[in-house]
Amino acid sequence: MSTPTLGMKLYSYFRSSCSYRVRIALYHKGLDFSYVPVHLVKDGGQQHAETYKQRNSMGQVPTLELIDNDGSISATLTQSVAILEYLEEVYPDPPLLPKDSIERAKVRQIVEIVNSGIQPIQNLHVMQKISSSFDVEMAEAKKWAAFWVAHGFRGLEPVLAQTSGQFAFGDQVTLADAFIVPQHYNAKRFGIDMTPFPNIAKVVDNALSLDAFQRARPEVQPDTPDDLRL
Repeated sequence: MSTPTLGMKLYSYFRSSCSYRVRIALYHKGLDFSYVPVHLVKDGGQQHAETYKQRNSMGQVPTLELIDNDGSISATLTQSVAILEYLEEVYPDPPLLPKDSIERAKVRQIVEIVNSGIQPIQNLHVMQKISSSFDVEMAEAKKWAAFWVAHGFRGLEPVLAQTSGQFAFGDQVTLADAFIVPQHYNAKRFGIDMTPFPNIAKVVDNALSLDAFQRARPEVQPDTPDDLRL
């Protein structure tokens, strides 16, 4: 197991669901970090700047830099799942994965429904490409995103009917909640009716009652525009 780092720097965008996941975990585990905003729209998308792509060659957020006591960067981590697995391994308490192997696999199953089955199809980069390549307004591209989020939720809802208690997997907060809550935020932005998804709605409501989830919300980040701030 790696030695815990002395500092962390998170490159994030307030609305990025992938960044939102990492913020939830950092706050859940009580870890200090500095926040560096990367605006995904301004200046053509600051994530595309060469200076940023030296940190994250995919030009995406989040990026987590681990900082040594002399201020040097000991490691740079990208991709939210890899970052979250690192945090769970190095800072295991409070946990975000159950101890039992089958239960851990079931939590990861929920994670991947969102991470692989929903989020990549509806992210900003995809909508921008649809809009530019097929000469459609962004409002029309958002209909694409809404379709795929609702499609994914129809697959997720019966899974949660089997696994959920207070949270996505029983009564313990897990990585599954850290993925579902940000995806639900996107669902609201796209105007998706949550009536057919009572288990998802229950999990989100219960998670958002917790301090870590409140502190991670897009509406309260350093780069949240004033008109969207709580």
